[in-house]
Amino acid sequence: MAPTSPCSPSRRHISRHSRPNHRLLAILAAGLVAVAGLGAAPVPAAAAGLEPSSTAMSAATVPPAPLPDLTFYGRGYGHGVGMSQYGARGRALAGQAAPAILAHYYAGTTLGTRSPATIVRVLVLQGFAAAAAKPAMIIGRGGTWSIAGIATTFPANATLRLVPTAPGATTWTLTVVSSLGAVLYQGTVSTVLVVRPAAASTLLQVASKATTSNVYRGYLRIRLTTTVTVINHVGVDAYLRGVVPVEMPASWPVEALKAQAIAARSYALRHIHPTTGTWDLYDDTRSQLYRGQRAERPTTDAAITATSGVVLLSGTYLVNALYHSADGGWTENNENVFVSAAGTIVAGAVSYLRGSSDRAPDGTSYDAASPYATWKTATYTADALGAILARDPRTNVGTLTALNLSRRGVSGRLISVTVVGSLGSKTVSGNVFCAVFNAGRPAIDPPLRGTLFDIKPIP
Repeated sequence: MAPTSPCSPSRRHISRHSRPNHRLLAILAAGLVAVAGLGAAPVPAAAAGLEPSSTAMSAATVPPAPLPDLTFYGRGYGHGVGMSQYGARGRALAGQAAPAILAHYYAGTTLGTRSPATIVRVLVLQGFAAAAAKPAMIIGRGGTWSIAGIATTFPANATLRLVPTAPGATTWTLTVVSSLGAVLYQGTVSTVLVVRPAAASTLLQVASKATTSNVYRGYLRIRLTTTVTVINHVGVDAYLRGVVPVEMPASWPVEALKAQAIAARSYALRHIHPTTGTWDLYDDTRSQLYRGQRAERPTTDAAITATSGVVLLSGTYLVNALYHSADGGWTENNENVFVSAAGTIVAGAVSYLRGSSDRAPDGTSYDAASPYATWKTATYTADALGAILARDPRTNVGTLTALNLSRRGVSGRLISVTVVGSLGSKTVSGNVFCAVFNAGRPAIDPPLRGTLFDIKPIP
């Protein structure tokens, strides 16, 4: 799944490639000495795959030297757990088929099947505050359509309009008008409306959604309170037609597209709960990007059809098939990414979400085509970086004197960062550090795009 922000975490046995990357950790650990200004301090325990002592950066133990100007150098984009989309592309170009690609990123899983018609419920509009001047509107496109409980079939391009009967009311005036403006139906409704296609050619447009990607297959369930919420009920493979080309370019190799289709299908079906709640999935990076019928492309439709109903299983259970844009050459263990705001590990290890090398035999990272395979930030003085961090209470330590960048996962991604300054020290997760930096940096400066970064280029 695409990240909700550059550093967000918005998918049996451990692979032999999931052992700690000691060479990379040792290189990264060297950055601790330069940043902290501790001279001949011992190599931190992270270089041996262990967490450093909480006193390793104590300003009271070793007087800090002035911090040098700092540039952060990084690799990859996104949380680094599960499938790297650019990595899948690189593997497909190297001749790997979708099953082999998926077997690498989701270790120990097998392929199974589920019905491609299984309904998923996708939230496509929430809390729309309609008014007489701005009614909530649904349009039936391409064919006839109906409203449950109303014994009328409406023609193509007729519009359903909803306006509250009074400001703040929970009852609504429902009006259906033809494409020429003739009133076809009017009444008062509340609670729930269900709008269904009455012909195979019919699609439903949520015209109140402020985007052109607002036309959907399946049917719509409209919840009416003081606002309007719309949920798209659609078969999972029809849903994927609006997901796969948004999550992965439709021009990419077919085996990468097949891998994306299987991962996205597995993720969607893993997250449905048909007997509870009112929707299963968001249409954004909180789940998977979903843009409905207008996003569909022939190549991704073909990949979905070729893998119809195919899912990833761990034993008999559907896999939570997380994915991200680019892994920088190494994926990460799930528990090292989905941590508390303070960097405490709170999640259990998932057997199929193990970090491993994602490099070709010649050492080239499979995600090398990504624009963020490698990246760097602007250069900051200690005062400038300290000012950025001081804008958020989680990282405000006064005058910045040191950074502890030693606590890393198997990929070298930062689990936590300790910020040391004149007011003391604070430890935050790598993701929080990224979020604070990105929010506080000058808008024209490049952001941190993930937690795999250091103060010098990472090989």
